[in-house]
Amino acid sequence: MARFDEATAVDGVNGTYEARLDPEWTVSGNPHGGYLLAILARAAIAADGKQPHPLSASAVYVAPPEVGPATVVVEPLRRGRAASQSRARLIQGERTCVEALFTLGRLDEADGPRWVDAPPPDVAPPDQCPVSPTEPPGAGVRVAMLDLVEQRLDPATLRRGADGAGDIRGWLRFGDETPFDPVSLLYVADSFPPATFTLGSVGWVPTLELTAYVRAVPAPGRLRVRQRVRQLSGGMVDQVCEVWDARDRVVVQATQLALVRMA
Repeated sequence: MARFDEATAVDGVNGTYEARLDPEWTVSGNPHGGYLLAILARAAIAADGKQPHPLSASAVYVAPPEVGPATVVVEPLRRGRAASQSRARLIQGERTCVEALFTLGRLDEADGPRWVDAPPPDVAPPDQCPVSPTEPPGAGVRVAMLDLVEQRLDPATLRRGADGAGDIRGWLRFGDETPFDPVSLLYVADSFPPATFTLGSVGWVPTLELTAYVRAVPAPGRLRVRQRVRQLSGGMVDQVCEVWDARDRVVVQATQLALVRMA
């Protein structure tokens, strides 16, 4: 089993990088969207050579790649003192599977927010939240990456059907307790089950577009995660994910548009 930093490693020069999509970081055999975005971020950072952290990422998922070799091509758009921008594409064969725009910069580990609009949400303590299995009951999918991360969902937020709130909360950490970094936060922002599950969705909920803002280098420890539905209509859902670290700072927030199938 590859650790996250190993599974997202890239190798190359001059804007072209090789990666290997790991079979463990998958959902029903498909490489996970946040995992793929982290690989693109590693390549963008390597190509820039100056700015070490992703500050923002906006990705469109064109076609699902397969486990195995892939190529990432990075096009620098602007290099600056405070921030740089670049475009990255993940390619298999002659097909572009994921394309993303990145803003890169440097986050201060000691920095804290000057103002936030709301405190962290209430979540049951970790020991009251069961560990999520790789084959969640009723989901119809196998989430292989749950062998490598410890995901604990608050049972009070998992009510399904008429009582569902479209709002899932819980805790996340790597299984070996490796600290999260700004790149792995891109995975975290897409890691929780779709909140549509509480409203009666079935099967996989594939992401069409994901935009994430990384706001801080997370403190060691579990992350507190809230994923909620903003609107569900026309076979699509837009969801918001917000993540807090052990210091109660928002470290990443994301919005995504996804396809959804209702029971």
